[in-house]
Amino acid sequence: MQNHGFYRVTAAAPAMSVANPAANAAASMQMIDSVDADLVVLPELGLTGYTCGDLFATDALLDAALDGLAEIAAHSSLHRKVVIVGMPLSVGTSLMNVAVVVANGSIEAVIPKSYLPTYREFYEGRHFRGSDETDPPTIEIFGESVPFGTDLLVQHGDARIAVEICEDFWTPIPPSSHAAIAGANVLVNLSASNETIGKAAWRRDLVRSQSGRCIAAYVYASSGPGESTSDLVFGGHCLVAENGGILGESRRVGDGVEPFHFEASSITCDVDLQRLSHDRRVIGSFDDARSDRHLQYRVVAAEFPEVDPDWGPLPRTNLLRPLDAHPFVPDESGELDSRCAEIFSIQTAGLVKRLSRLGSDTKLSIGVSGGLDSTLALLVAIRACDAVGKSRSDIVGMTMPGFGTTDHTRTSADQLIELTDVQLETIDIRRLCLDTFLSLGHSPLGIVIDGETTVDGLQVRLNNVGDDAKDLTFENVQARIRTMLLMSRGFVLGTGDMSEQALGWSTYNADHMSMYNVNTSVPKTLVCFLVRYAAEHFFDGPLRQVLHRIADTPISPELLPPRADGTLRQATEATVGSYELLDFFLYHFVRNGFDQQKILYLASHAKFDQQYAPETIAETLDGFFKRFFFNQFKRNCVPDGPKVGSVSLSPRGDWRMPSDADSDAFRD
Repeated sequence: MQNHGFYRVTAAAPAMSVANPAANAAASMQMIDSVDADLVVLPELGLTGYTCGDLFATDALLDAALDGLAEIAAHSSLHRKVVIVGMPLSVGTSLMNVAVVVANGSIEAVIPKSYLPTYREFYEGRHFRGSDETDPPTIEIFGESVPFGTDLLVQHGDARIAVEICEDFWTPIPPSSHAAIAGANVLVNLSASNETIGKAAWRRDLVRSQSGRCIAAYVYASSGPGESTSDLVFGGHCLVAENGGILGESRRVGDGVEPFHFEASSITCDVDLQRLSHDRRVIGSFDDARSDRHLQYRVVAAEFPEVDPDWGPLPRTNLLRPLDAHPFVPDESGELDSRCAEIFSIQTAGLVKRLSRLGSDTKLSIGVSGGLDSTLALLVAIRACDAVGKSRSDIVGMTMPGFGTTDHTRTSADQLIELTDVQLETIDIRRLCLDTFLSLGHSPLGIVIDGETTVDGLQVRLNNVGDDAKDLTFENVQARIRTMLLMSRGFVLGTGDMSEQALGWSTYNADHMSMYNVNTSVPKTLVCFLVRYAAEHFFDGPLRQVLHRIADTPISPELLPPRADGTLRQATEATVGSYELLDFFLYHFVRNGFDQQKILYLASHAKFDQQYAPETIAETLDGFFKRFFFNQFKRNCVPDGPKVGSVSLSPRGDWRMPSDADSDAFRD
């Protein structure tokens, strides 16, 4: 199994015994052994305890701390982990608060703390000196020369690790900001942060925001409740964040969770270095802050012997990070409501602005099918008209039943228009389609027709064709006639969603085209939630019932005739695949730039609403790539429409791609 760019990190607060380095070293080694990780980060001054006070000036404590470091360094040869431990260390005539990087039995680097808090409950300036320009580039530990300084980055595989210590992180420009610009993608913080009211939330926000600003992983390990409680209590709060999101956090004192927490704590997560690399490439402004300073960082390699493939540890098959099977749809009901409200507001604001540039007598023309997408567009149009005091009768809801229209959707469309006070216009398109087939000399679904053929007669014959019958011309003629009628009536509001654009699931210059499309960046998996949200928050009574009925309707273009018994013959997902899979693929390809194998790996760990065989997932993904590449020519000329989320396929904004690009390199 490839690692797909995942790098496993642990932030840990082992059991603490104040001023007892031997016990703390033993507890640290026990913690290191107990976790499966590539990197283990321990707390600030973890070998001695942060709360030793004037004991830091004693030779006995400093010597015992060095003995503890020697034990951890020797122990590190037993595994393939990079370990970062905090301790006090004499450097020249100064005592410094440092982080020591240990790997493969040796000490790789020592990074001193830059900013010492000496205010309120903190008094570090009494004991330590902060890093400055007089620091030596190397120091001697156990007879070996070791790189020393705040300009050090540690390379471990694809991870480039930068270290800062507690207060460094709370300053206006943390050292990790410069380190990230210099190339660090895993930022770590050895901390001793006491618990006070509200501090945990602020700490969490800082970790999250710093990971986002730096487009990096951030691993934060803070001292636990074993520290002295003479004046303060330390909670053992450990967090891992990535690019603006918290991947996981440990228990801590004061978290309000039973049973009460008073023990060692840790959190282990897989951070995605490929995703970080992709985002740094895409966000061009990330490198704009580079200067000569950032070229002067030194890189230290944490090297391990090659693993014998016949003997080495088994590859990891689990994934320790949140993985949303529905990345466009929040899990929490409150967050989902908030997301839906925000999307409705963005869609409505976009349409309100566009309406302001049109004549006051302009009609909004919408093809209402009784399906999800057209319903959402109609609801946005109603909200926009209500917002600006425009009459709902200025919205022309056109129903255009054709050869594939079912009674179910036609009833839904008629009721929807009636209950929203929108102007209804119904045009049966079958006669126009029949005339077009005759003009083209086309036999719809293989049925030979002539000038004597009637609409009803053709409908009966079409309803009895086999389920395997296919006829793209038959479908396209219906779609294009509907668009012609819509555009002949007024300003056409498009209804197609982003998932359909990704797949090219539209007829070129038919449902593909409009004057403005409020659904253009709304994914299919979110559309039904938006309709349900509108039902519960904007409408009531019979209209609410109709909206829920529409939300429950199977997705279909209804361009093929129903069966003789009136049941639906054409289901979109039977052709293109499940939309929950397709939207998952769309998100990870467009948003994260992942390749086919990594998307398959993620899909194998995702908890979808349905269970899919691995071959089904693989076939659907391959079909997604084929359709995505083949149909860029449609996306290159889509109408205007508002971006609502982090993924958009607008050729003018987010996604510029040649129509004739080859998909071979993207399909393994």
